[in-house]
Amino acid sequence: MAETTHFGERTVALDEKQGLVNDVFHNVADRYDLMNDLMSGGVHRLWKDAMVARLAPPKSGTVPYRVLDMAGGTGDIAERIVNASVGYAEVTVSDINTDMLRVGEERSKGWRFPGQATFVEANAEQLPFEDESFDAYTIAFGIRNVPRIELALKEAYRVLKRGGRFLCLEFSQVDTPVLSDVYKAFSDRVIPPIGRVVTGDAQPYQYLIESIRKFPTPEHFSRMIADAGFKRVTHTAFSGNIAALHAAWKL
Repeated sequence: MAETTHFGERTVALDEKQGLVNDVFHNVADRYDLMNDLMSGGVHRLWKDAMVARLAPPKSGTVPYRVLDMAGGTGDIAERIVNASVGYAEVTVSDINTDMLRVGEERSKGWRFPGQATFVEANAEQLPFEDESFDAYTIAFGIRNVPRIELALKEAYRVLKRGGRFLCLEFSQVDTPVLSDVYKAFSDRVIPPIGRVVTGDAQPYQYLIESIRKFPTPEHFSRMIADAGFKRVTHTAFSGNIAALHAAWKL
């Protein structure tokens, strides 16, 4: 029998999931960042700032500081990294979705340091990059959409240099009873209608909500990161555990 996985609340063939996820992001690419602002009240920007602050990219050096921003689509993480390094970091923005990359590459022309990012279409499960070719690997709100998360983590480990940094920002599971109830009600009753108004389609946002609920707990995901070979694995809860920042090293 074919191996299966979840696509939101649906059970689908594992090989079908990537195509279904692609369709979701093709539909919302042009208004993806706007929807993130509306869904989080802009708080996602603070979480992303915290992620890049934790990375603390260097501002100078004798060799390039190379970052792979996976599922980087619209380029908002890459722009933060380049700015934090005052134009020193070289960021490869990689995404499997051509529409998301199109939006990011167009926006990058207006960045403060537009020449420091390249945009590459790639699958997180099978990266077209050489072993030990990056100093850091970042991924924000993207890994839960990967059908085979274990493969993506192994690929992250493979392309990182020794001493390289892994940072993953992802939605989590709220652990405060009252906040949990409020968050669930907001997710179910408010976000899909907002999606319908802004993008003309509520279904992609219904999937995104369901995908959050299916994602492993921070403790479970931390074990998956360690199983891929990473060391010093930690996670930091944000906003009552609505999101979590997972950090690790390749040593």
